[in-house]
Amino acid sequence: MAGQLTKRALEDSLKRLLLQKPLTKITIADLTEDCGVSRMTFYYHFQDIYDLVEWACEEDAGRALANNKTADTWQVGLENIMLAVRDNKPFIMNVYHCVSAERIQRFLQPVTFDLIEGVVEEHAAGKSVSQSDKDFLSRFFAHAFIGVMLDWIAAGMAEDPSAVAERVSKICEGQIDAALARF
Repeated sequence: MAGQLTKRALEDSLKRLLLQKPLTKITIADLTEDCGVSRMTFYYHFQDIYDLVEWACEEDAGRALANNKTADTWQVGLENIMLAVRDNKPFIMNVYHCVSAERIQRFLQPVTFDLIEGVVEEHAAGKSVSQSDKDFLSRFFAHAFIGVMLDWIAAGMAEDPSAVAERVSKICEGQIDAALARF
């Protein structure tokens, strides 16, 4: 439990420092001084600042998803992730401008895959579909969702998250079942 508190304190320090300067200018020394912990404590929990950024993104998204990973609730999960991103706009925009697109996709992939995987598994129940095909379908939709989210972030998060989630839902409606039937 103390480890989680330390990680959250480091996350808070990172987010606070990102309001003052870009990610590329923040050092481990800045973080540890702001947080009041030693360098050794930082390295006990994280390999580097990007590891902390990845952990913070996963934690925020995990809290946003909560139990919204079913066929009936995934749209709420997607909307909640987007709301969490918007609530952390200074953090996200700073990371977006300082980190490669590939790295951002790596941050978002596990969380987005987790959201979609539950939905695909639910739709696949009782169907004879290989795990490989279900995983492929989950990755396919995860990449689509990540692309939509990155475009939304690049546009300054101007569009309402519920409107974006609704549009994604309209595109996806029936598509998972149709793809599973074809597999």
